[in-house]
Amino acid sequence: MKRHLLEAADLDRDDATLVLDTAAQIDQALAGREVKKLPTLRGRTVVNLFYEDSTRTRISFELAAKRLSADVINFSAKGSSVSKGESLKDTALTLEAMGADGVVVRHSASGAPHRLASWVKGSVVNAGDGTHEHPTQALLDAYTIRQRLGRLDGVRVTIVGDVLHSRVARSNVGLLHTLGAEVTLVAPPTLLPVGVGSWPADVGYDLDAVLPKSDVVMMLRVQAERMNASFFPSAREYSRRYGLDARRMAALPDDAIVMHPGPMNRGMEIAAEVADSVRSTIVEQVANGVSTRMAVLYLLLGGNA
Repeated sequence: MKRHLLEAADLDRDDATLVLDTAAQIDQALAGREVKKLPTLRGRTVVNLFYEDSTRTRISFELAAKRLSADVINFSAKGSSVSKGESLKDTALTLEAMGADGVVVRHSASGAPHRLASWVKGSVVNAGDGTHEHPTQALLDAYTIRQRLGRLDGVRVTIVGDVLHSRVARSNVGLLHTLGAEVTLVAPPTLLPVGVGSWPADVGYDLDAVLPKSDVVMMLRVQAERMNASFFPSAREYSRRYGLDARRMAALPDDAIVMHPGPMNRGMEIAAEVADSVRSTIVEQVANGVSTRMAVLYLLLGGNA
C-alpha cells in the first residue's frame, strides 16, 4: 500500500482486497477475546484531526486506533479565524513536532488531506474532505457487501440520491469498480455532478426501473447543509420519486441488501421500516467500520503482529 490513503484511487485491486482480508482477520482475532485489543500499534501515535462534525467516523477511528493499542490524540478544530490553508499548515507543523505517526483528517475543503500529506512525515488518512472523497467509508461498504453476499465481482450496486454533494458516492464508485462490481447512479438531474458521464458507472433517473436488477441499493443522505439552492421541488416530491419504502424494497431480488452511510433522514430518502428491516446492513456498516479502519491503520503504520 501507499504511505497515505487520500482517495479510493490510491488502492488498486490487490491493495483493496488486502484491506478487506485484513479486516476479516482482525474480526476473527477479536471474536474470541474478552478484551478487544491487539498490541500491534503499541508505541505509535494517531491523531484524529476533525475540522467538521462527525459521530460515526471520529468514534470509529478512535476505537480502531485504541483497539490496536496506539496512543490517540483527538483534535477538534472548530471556529478558527485563520484561512484554511494556513491554519491547517500550522496545525500540521504542531502535529509533526508531536511526532504523530498517523493523522486521520476530516476537513470541509476538498483536497485538504492532500495538502496535509505534503507537510507531515507520518501517514495521512482522509476521513472525508468536502464533497470530494471518503475512502474508508467505501472500504467498509465493500467489506459489508462481501460479508453479506459473499462476493464483490459482478455485484450490481445502485447508489441513489444526492450524488452531487456525496463524497461517499465518489469513493464508492471508484472502489467498487476496482473490485469488479457494476455501479449504477440514480438521482434527479440536479443532484448529479458535472462530468458524471466520465465516472465508471451507469447513470439513470428512474429508481423503479433499476431496483429489480440491483443486488445492493445504497441510499445517500440528502445533504441539506451543503445546498444553497433548491435542487428539487420539495421533500415530499423527492421522497416520492427517490425514497426507498417498503413497496420499492419488495421489488428487489430476494437476496438484495439495503445500505446507508448515515446519518439517515428517516422518512425522506429511506423509510423507517426499510432501515430497520432484515435486508438493512446499516448497523453492520457501523460495526464493520471499526475493523476496516483497524486494518487501514495497521497496514499504513506497519504494525508487526
